[in-house]
Amino acid sequence: MNKNITIADVAQNLGISKTTVSRAMSGKGRISEATRQRVKAYMEENNYKPNIIAQGLAKSKTYNIGVVMPSDYGIEDMSYFQDCLVGLQEMASLYEYDIILTVCNNNDLGQLKRIISNGKVDGVILMRTLIEDEAVKLLLKQEFPFVVIGISGYNNVIQIEHNHFEGCKELTLMLLMKNFRRIAVIGGSGAHMVTSSRIKGYKAAYGEFGITVPKELIYLDQDNQIMIERAVDNIFITGADCIICMDDAICSVVLNKLRKEDIEVPGDIKIASFFDSMLLKNNVPAITSLSFDVREIGRTACKTLIDLLGGSNVKEITYLGYKIELKESTR
Repeated sequence: MNKNITIADVAQNLGISKTTVSRAMSGKGRISEATRQRVKAYMEENNYKPNIIAQGLAKSKTYNIGVVMPSDYGIEDMSYFQDCLVGLQEMASLYEYDIILTVCNNNDLGQLKRIISNGKVDGVILMRTLIEDEAVKLLLKQEFPFVVIGISGYNNVIQIEHNHFEGCKELTLMLLMKNFRRIAVIGGSGAHMVTSSRIKGYKAAYGEFGITVPKELIYLDQDNQIMIERAVDNIFITGADCIICMDDAICSVVLNKLRKEDIEVPGDIKIASFFDSMLLKNNVPAITSLSFDVREIGRTACKTLIDLLGGSNVKEITYLGYKIELKESTR
């Protein structure tokens, strides 16, 4: 037999992937002992001699991807993160990678530092970006391969993002074109880049109409029911004619508050929300929504990182689409 067979030859002749062959060689990664022995036996039988570079690459790969969730997520975030993780896992599995999930906050990166220093992962995906992001700073400093889900304010960062700026701008423009002029917005943490992008889009829409947004219409950092209900009270005092909720959990609280006050939607006030999730599927009236394919962003982030790890050139920013559905709540 030819002594110069390659990993690709081994994979083809055994009917397995090159990744599986590499795992069998390195002794790392998820692979059955039977498959490992089968690969070993074939290599011995055909006098396979891996070159130094190929051997080094095989030994250095873990075929694990670290996925970092923020520790400050709330119940309103769970649906988003679950769908995103499903997309990540779908793509990772396709390329025979495993996911190591870790939770960090901006002030304690201990778990992230540990999986990197212990060589447990080949690359990292951050599931949320912050305006002042210590995880991004750490990964850049260590020159460790990573991708972020969301827009980053830092240079040389690979970013995968649904275009929240354009989406929020277009939704706001649609409402302005329906002659609503006092459109209030209720959102979560202003420290999150996604919140910043949405607010910029909201203000840009007003700018196209030559209108300055009244400060009393913007309510950020509304992270519990009491704060959201208080924001609704204040919004009514200001005479708003529409409310945009930055997620469906916030919108659920707003709708319950309106029902308690016998305020009708859309008769007394119009409502729009992100993301058209199951939380509002059965609401009457149906809620106007700005929605995104969350699983798609997980799949895309994972594939981008795998391409990066494989030495491919990847775009610094990849924008994914969105969909706006005008429903009964803004008619």
